[in-house]
Amino acid sequence: MTSTKKRPYLYEVDLMRVIFIRGVLLNHTTTAFTQRLAATSNSHLFLEMTHLMLHFTRMGFMFMTGLVLVLNYYHRDQHWLYFWQKRYISVGIPYVGWNAIIMLVATLGAGGIINWPAYWSHLGNAIQYGNRYYMYYILVTFQLYLIFPLLIALFKCFPDGHKVIMGVSIALQFFLLIYLKYWLPSVDRTQWWYLFRYYGNNVLVYQVYFLAGAFVAIHYHEVDNWIKAHAKLIGRFTGLLALGTIALYFGDQKILHLSMAATHSVHQPYIMVYDLFMIAFVFWIGRRYAYAREHGLPAGLDRGIRSLAKVSFGLYLVQSLPLFVLDAVLPLIHLPAWLLLILLPVGYAWVLGGSFAISWFCYRVPPFGALIDRPQWHPLKGVYAYVQNHTKPHAAIAANDKSENH
Repeated sequence: MTSTKKRPYLYEVDLMRVIFIRGVLLNHTTTAFTQRLAATSNSHLFLEMTHLMLHFTRMGFMFMTGLVLVLNYYHRDQHWLYFWQKRYISVGIPYVGWNAIIMLVATLGAGGIINWPAYWSHLGNAIQYGNRYYMYYILVTFQLYLIFPLLIALFKCFPDGHKVIMGVSIALQFFLLIYLKYWLPSVDRTQWWYLFRYYGNNVLVYQVYFLAGAFVAIHYHEVDNWIKAHAKLIGRFTGLLALGTIALYFGDQKILHLSMAATHSVHQPYIMVYDLFMIAFVFWIGRRYAYAREHGLPAGLDRGIRSLAKVSFGLYLVQSLPLFVLDAVLPLIHLPAWLLLILLPVGYAWVLGGSFAISWFCYRVPPFGALIDRPQWHPLKGVYAYVQNHTKPHAAIAANDKSENH
């Protein structure tokens, strides 16, 4: 019989989730400011050349998804039909719901009149391809759910070969990224299947991060001890690699003469190395938080982190709404580039605060919790019993399952 013994709640997962989602919002906020700065200004160049530093967040989410899914399902009796039903419904509702809501808001904001046939056509396209409002991550996650039983089987079939699996995964990812950066751009892909033509939406392009999350979940204490023993070295390398992204930017621009889109692509060999180090460093920070909260961490700070973690998936889903407002306001501000750059923290606070307000409303007010994968009702237990069961502190690691997509 597969063990179902409860494990302690991993508070480090909460902080990691908060770091990654705040990084995502900062990434998209800087993009909004970059588009409003004069292309010849030093402020514009500063944001362009530092932009790659923030690109660890997408891969961090992929890692977190693999980590929490495997933590929750590796040692369970496997009922994959139930797994697929649960996951596709709980994540499918927010995916379809926010695509519809945000597209409605965007349509009204653009013209004020809705052409319903065109709206439904555009909505169907967005849901099918995940190509609007940063929803590509959900589409990738749906693919992961489909092949997740194979991922579990891979690690269980080779119980003594997990390090070999990770070594092969890293090597494959590295050579894949060389192919994507240096060879694929010259290939005519117009007739390729969508998930290969737009490979950024293909789960296989992120395989190393999902497998790394799975590996850490299975060997949690071993990895924790190793990272703790090498924390200073990891921190130094992470800092150097972060600065190295600036050199990568100028190399891509001045030597390889790549487009700005290609220069800022996350699908580069160097970025893979940077991302893996950054994920390890963020993991260490998360473990320090878990220790600190047991040794005098201010209660207000702890509550803030846990509140953000609870609705982190919601922040990801609704971010386009405050970004729409930011995109509308920035053209109205006529300031020198350097002064507009100084206002970036204000714009970031708006995007973070607006996303949190919408997500927290959904979290607290039934039945809108279903829109952020935090449903407050149950068809048999009713609203009150379900809220009571899902808002009190959890004793089991399975509690982290509620945020596995965040």
